Amino acid sequence: MRRLHEPATELAPRRPSARCKAPARALALTLALGLSALGLSACCHSPKTPLGRQKGLGQLSAEARPDARPSRQAAYLQWLERHSMLKQAEALAQRYSGKGLLWRHPYAAIRPRAASALASTWFTAYPGATITREGASVLKTLGDERLWRAFASIGIKAMHTGPMKRSGGVTERRFTPTIDGNFDRISMRIDPGFGDEAEYRALVAHARSNGAIVIADVIPGHTGKGPDWRLAERGYQDYPGIYHIVEIDEKDWGLLPPVQPGEDSANLKPAVVDQLKAKGYLVGRLYRVIFFEPKVKETNWSATDVVEGADGKRRRWVYLHYFKAGQPTLNWIDPTFAAARLVIGDLLHAVGELGIGMLRLDANGFLGIEVDPSGAPAFSEGHPLSVTGNQLIAGTARRLGAFTFQELNLSLDDLRLMQSGGADLSYDFVTRPAYHHALVTGDARFLRLMLNLAREHGIDPATLIHALQNHDELTLELVHFWNKHKDDVFSFRGKRLKGSALRTIIRDELLQKLLAVPYNLKASNGVACTTASVIGAALGLKDLRSLSKDQQAQVRKLHLLLAFYNAFQPGVFALSGWDLVGALPLPAPAVSTLMADGDTRWINRGAYDLLGDNPKATTSTSGIPRTATLYGPVPLQLAQPDSFASQLKRLLAVRERYRINQAKQLEVPEVRNPGLLVLVHQLPAGGGIEVTAVNFGRGPVSESLRLSAVAGKSSLANLLEPANHDDRLIGGRLMLRLAAFEGKALLIR
Repeated sequence: MRRLHEPATELAPRRPSARCKAPARALALTLALGLSALGLSACCHSPKTPLGRQKGLGQLSAEARPDARPSRQAAYLQWLERHSMLKQAEALAQRYSGKGLLWRHPYAAIRPRAASALASTWFTAYPGATITREGASVLKTLGDERLWRAFASIGIKAMHTGPMKRSGGVTERRFTPTIDGNFDRISMRIDPGFGDEAEYRALVAHARSNGAIVIADVIPGHTGKGPDWRLAERGYQDYPGIYHIVEIDEKDWGLLPPVQPGEDSANLKPAVVDQLKAKGYLVGRLYRVIFFEPKVKETNWSATDVVEGADGKRRRWVYLHYFKAGQPTLNWIDPTFAAARLVIGDLLHAVGELGIGMLRLDANGFLGIEVDPSGAPAFSEGHPLSVTGNQLIAGTARRLGAFTFQELNLSLDDLRLMQSGGADLSYDFVTRPAYHHALVTGDARFLRLMLNLAREHGIDPATLIHALQNHDELTLELVHFWNKHKDDVFSFRGKRLKGSALRTIIRDELLQKLLAVPYNLKASNGVACTTASVIGAALGLKDLRSLSKDQQAQVRKLHLLLAFYNAFQPGVFALSGWDLVGALPLPAPAVSTLMADGDTRWINRGAYDLLGDNPKATTSTSGIPRTATLYGPVPLQLAQPDSFASQLKRLLAVRERYRINQAKQLEVPEVRNPGLLVLVHQLPAGGGIEVTAVNFGRGPVSESLRLSAVAGKSSLANLLEPANHDDRLIGGRLMLRLAAFEGKALLIR
């Protein structure tokens, strides 16, 4: 998910009014009735084409025209429609509508434990960073049987490929490349830069043969500027209904900025947005400007150039884009429900046609927006329409026997609300910045605070995906303390602090430490870094490319400690290719072109070779430079008992044996030592009590604590090191002893 990046001047987000709490189910019913009335996939202005007459999604017949030799404009419109996602969704809906397979599974409630039981340890790939052997595609590499055997050995049960469908835009009939790592989807076809559909199906088959699944993506918030967008610009049929796009009367074109040569839109200044709002066109400014960049993106609104429509009328439009200008936002409450039809069609293709078992809902918190009658910025984040849209998408996936997860970096209140009938699992933005803060400072008190806040808000850790590095920066928004709870008072380090003050302290401490080294960079919303470079900063290492053997061992030890923290709690554990090979950040000059728009995340997306098949390659097939690694190819690591992958394998074997992913968290007890974290879990099927203890401190700790779940005579065992008998259980009190940067998993029966 693209994170929420802060504007130059933060506007304090408001506390939602009472209307925010309108029952999401009522909106869901309205949306469902609207889709039903439209036949889910019915195009409002053109007849349906029976699926049986078509040979595939790429060969959809164009709408019949009375003129046997259509004009150049009409021919182009036909070409765009043939390649549009809305047209493809129409065909798919006809294939599934009215079939019994849609009624075989429960779908109203989330099923997080069923989802994690399907696959509780995930590998997250980044296709653009994958180095392949000479002449092989990315999909061929990700589907390689050797890689899946290695994954099976480690205990990895799922691969999240990241978005792999064609993305970017269309200029005339030329497809242009992605501007945001394939998060600007324009087709249901596989991106030819990664391979083809046959190779994707082979990847799914290899995963299944190893008892694993493949996870793909649905992007319900926006598309790229592909055929659907070009048809919308031309006012063609119901395509404008896909987007949050507003036609501006010609008499008001003077308010709009000119579009520069080589561009197809121009970002609006805040004052222009205010003027258009006053004239009744727009809902106005938003509280945050994501990817803010002076003179590039100062608002979330842009204007098109003059476009001649399908009806011959010349138009200029203003459109919403939460992210980059090439990612126009979908309109989930347009009367045509075209956006919902498009997204559901994409889901049907992924699950029903490609055999995907789970889907990520990317940027799924931005499906509703409305004007604030008080004159404040528009109401968008935490909007009930987002809840409704997610219920529709996730419910459809469950009806097909699949699951969904969301990357939602909002407040704990919003996360809990979005879990109501929405995605089965959620990315752990609850503790991700907190556990990094614990590592960097040696102080776990903020991490304990976040874990207990999550419990107070009814967020079960079994619903979360506890992850190491992903493709984004280390996000430091701490949204919970920024908006709804900025004035609430919290206890931290023996003081009573407002949420806004607590947020400032945690952010400042992380930024000061992580940016004190030359290899990490400030990002719009945090720090561009890899897991290895976070650890390097925590240890005060200035040069990660010339580490001694002892220093490399120390980095590996802390990397495994973070893996242990994330894996030894209920829910899903996820790690990336960058984690498996121990990737270092790229030097900034190596990706200066990619960072031209200020996006420093490219330093943490260096290319890596999982299998070691192409040691001479200097870039991935997508052109991302190869980065230095500390651990090397996975097969080579598995042949070395003390390697990162081999030690991770031992951790995950214990996790699997005791089904820790299915456990229930009982308490996060208070402790005396600032660097110590203790989690107490009830194992499933009467397996006993498991205690996860992590010392983030720089020195050894001893702690005596009473566990409310332990009574009477009990036995104590160290699950990871059975011969270790440093700890004692006496009369319901646990006597813990941990070395610096040590983690223990203890079993109490």
